[in-house]
Amino acid sequence: MAPPTHDTPQDPAPERGAGPDTAAPAGGDGAGPPQDGAGAKDAGRVAALRRFAAARRRALHLTGCAALLAVAVTGGSVALGAGGGGTSPRVAPASAAVSPGLLASGDLAAGITALQSHLRAQPRDFGGWATLGLAYVEQARTNGDPSRYPQAERAFKRSLALAPGNDQALVGRAALAAARHDFAGALAHADRALKENPYSERALCVRVDALVELGRYRDADEAADTADDRRPGIPVFTRYAYVHELRGDVRTARRVLEQALSSASAPGDIAYVATQLGQLAWNQGDYGTALTHYARALAADEDYVPALEGRARARAASGDRAGAIAGLKDVVARYPLPGPLVALGELYEAAGDRAAAADQYALVDAWTSLARANGVDADLDTALAAADHGDKAAALRAARAEWDRRRTVHTADALAWALHVDGKDDEALPYARRATATGYRNAVFLYHRGIIERATGRADDARTHLRAALKLNPGFAPLGARDARAALRDLEADQ
Repeated sequence: MAPPTHDTPQDPAPERGAGPDTAAPAGGDGAGPPQDGAGAKDAGRVAALRRFAAARRRALHLTGCAALLAVAVTGGSVALGAGGGGTSPRVAPASAAVSPGLLASGDLAAGITALQSHLRAQPRDFGGWATLGLAYVEQARTNGDPSRYPQAERAFKRSLALAPGNDQALVGRAALAAARHDFAGALAHADRALKENPYSERALCVRVDALVELGRYRDADEAADTADDRRPGIPVFTRYAYVHELRGDVRTARRVLEQALSSASAPGDIAYVATQLGQLAWNQGDYGTALTHYARALAADEDYVPALEGRARARAASGDRAGAIAGLKDVVARYPLPGPLVALGELYEAAGDRAAAADQYALVDAWTSLARANGVDADLDTALAAADHGDKAAALRAARAEWDRRRTVHTADALAWALHVDGKDDEALPYARRATATGYRNAVFLYHRGIIERATGRADDARTHLRAALKLNPGFAPLGARDARAALRDLEADQ
């Protein structure tokens, strides 16, 4: 259920049609695109990321734009309906400030333009500035364009200058910190927001996300219970489910997600929760069920990118390589983020097209450079991609840096694997054990542990964990699953 780049569930539906601002509010707080040399460089990087395909655009939905503008005018909640508080893919989650329902209801870029027009007329609307910042965070995260984050930061600063301590801007800062992978900062801002408004759904959700991402799983469990007591609903249910999945309680995770889906009515909420159920099924190797859930998500929203990505991965695991490649090409044309870029590259590599694979891996490097230029901690992304497809030394440096910041099952696995590819298997093994210690059922973690155990001469343990990985999710990765089978054959031949 977790996205490739961090520990929380995947984020809600990406916005459609996001484009550059053309009308910045007065006051110089960065609602329009940067115009300096750094901004031009970032724009060039974004263009490079998308040079291989044109992103699809949806038509303008005036209802959604009007809703977003109404939020700004009244200074009210960003969340509409049940979907408030919506990696992250991992989706979920990293920016718990803009709801799946809101994102599905219209064109976020047009909503931003409407907000800018409103703020030119009403520049002292602190709620409007907070809403604009939240919209920038979501646009940056889902559109693969981190250059929006500095603009969001300026919008929140303006909101707090107008109304110090307002919880909308504080939770916006929490969402921004989480999107930049500053989870300690996200936790601090969420706690400040909750002091102002203990029932803020978005702050409660960001707090759970931050604790998960910091590896404080017991605290995250308590925070999820608190959120469920104060503001039960789809955003809280999905986090509650993920906390249980992380400790191996798949049955409870599935039950809670099914409860959430049964209560969902907005298309965006249905797409979001059905995708979470699809990811949970895929993690258990149940590809048929996963495809059924993804189909339901896409019936609610045919352009919901996490469902499109999940469907492509499930097709790959089911043996439909051509369908998977076509699906992932569509995904990365819209949002060229590291997870789907690596997955597409590995499918090309498995098919023998190394040139096409190398193009995808190079785009990961371009995205990482852009992310870092805009304040995003991209070390986990770097470690995961570079260990298998890039600079091994850089992967290890990034993995060590990320482990120093936060100690989660995902960072433990990333460090273990980076140490392995750098030839430090004895040092890697304790981290591989730690990655699998919570009971979280993740075939990649089991595969990494088995390979490291083989390299350290622990053949019996290696066989156990490689078999477990392939039993749990036999198509967990195009290259990893192939290598796991080859290693297991060799180990069994040596018995």
